[in-house]
Amino acid sequence: MNLKNKKIFITGADGFIGSHLTEKLVHMGADVHALVYYNSFNLWGWLDYLPHDVKSQLNVFSGDICEPYFVRSAIKKCDVVFHLAALIAIPYSYVSPESYVDTNIKGTLNVLQAARDFDIERILITSTSEVYGTAQYVPIDEKHPFQGQSPYAASKIGADRMAEAFYRT
Repeated sequence: MNLKNKKIFITGADGFIGSHLTEKLVHMGADVHALVYYNSFNLWGWLDYLPHDVKSQLNVFSGDICEPYFVRSAIKKCDVVFHLAALIAIPYSYVSPESYVDTNIKGTLNVLQAARDFDIERILITSTSEVYGTAQYVPIDEKHPFQGQSPYAASKIGADRMAEAFYRT
């Protein structure tokens, strides 16, 4: 898929992988709309470290994927979505599992519904090897059984299955 001149929406653009994807898409000539998690300091996470010429070409939205109306307004009129936003710290998922369900499952649902409603050409959902837990065999492939060994892993399994349900229907 040629992404040049495509309007691309990236959730989790403020993360390590998201910032590198954002930079690469700008260099490819895409019209990048980057979602960063809102904070009162107006910091853009890893995007703050991008070269000025890259940052000047970004449309940055500060917000939260847990807010469905915000997600809808940000995705509207985009062509492609790269969904990378997630809560990721495994130890904290034991302390606050509900926040992982809200962000990783409900946030993904918000992105999927908005993408469907606005007839987005393509959406890519990222996952994690944590959905497979301790390897039952190696190398691990997509046929490996899911094992939610933490609330984080379980929430990512839920998000993956939600994306699969949207794909199949």
